[in-house]
Amino acid sequence: MLQPVYRMFIELTNGKWSSVLLQRFARSKWSRFIVPSFAKVYQLNQAEMENKLTDFPTLHDLFVRKLKTSTRSVEQTPNAVVSPVDAVIEDVGEITATSDIFVKGKTYSVGEMLGSKEEIKKYLHGTYMILYLSPSHYHRIHSPVNGTVTKQWKLGSKSYPVNKMGLKYGVRTLAKNFRVITEVETASGHVAVVKVGAMFVNSIETTHKGSHLEKGEEMAYFTFGSTVVLLFEKDIFQVDPTILPPKEIKMGEKLGELR
Repeated sequence: MLQPVYRMFIELTNGKWSSVLLQRFARSKWSRFIVPSFAKVYQLNQAEMENKLTDFPTLHDLFVRKLKTSTRSVEQTPNAVVSPVDAVIEDVGEITATSDIFVKGKTYSVGEMLGSKEEIKKYLHGTYMILYLSPSHYHRIHSPVNGTVTKQWKLGSKSYPVNKMGLKYGVRTLAKNFRVITEVETASGHVAVVKVGAMFVNSIETTHKGSHLEKGEEMAYFTFGSTVVLLFEKDIFQVDPTILPPKEIKMGEKLGELR
């Protein structure tokens, strides 16, 4: 009973105009009045913020806040892969020969997620990792590896919820939502960083210029809570055995190693 009701709800509340209205409000001067309550409800760590809470003119500015450089350290072991975001690791697993991944009891097609039969070939039998960002998390996205950007593209239009309920009851959420995919070539092989838009707000802003990425370097930011999916080619990535999902992780902390 819950599944059809939830699907109807997200269809009705995720139209073009509801997204536009929420974006306009979050960027308006009126939204500054709810900044203190938002920070309190979501228990934001104000000590980590580069700016004081009173310095944010809009709710959008709070969403995309920067942190003090001393609050995050990036694991510098040469082959280490680090978390690109502050998030909860929701799932880790193998991409099947048919390009499927299984998340929260549902099947998703990585081929559909990438929008290309050619792009998926290199990731078959590789590893996927799902990192979910709630509204309380730091929303800037950093590179998990050192490498060269070989391709970047956008897909999708709507954005269904990407939290546990959205993954469980949504319709192909990770493969259907608005997303920006960045493919990075490392010394070991290819890594795809799939930035998936969240309910109501599709905004994913890229900030990195050029083709070379250093591990921990900022790539983009989300306007609202969302999800990052990491895809690794077959046999190039070994997951750290200590990060069994669900696990809270900070940007820069080790996820595993490239082989």
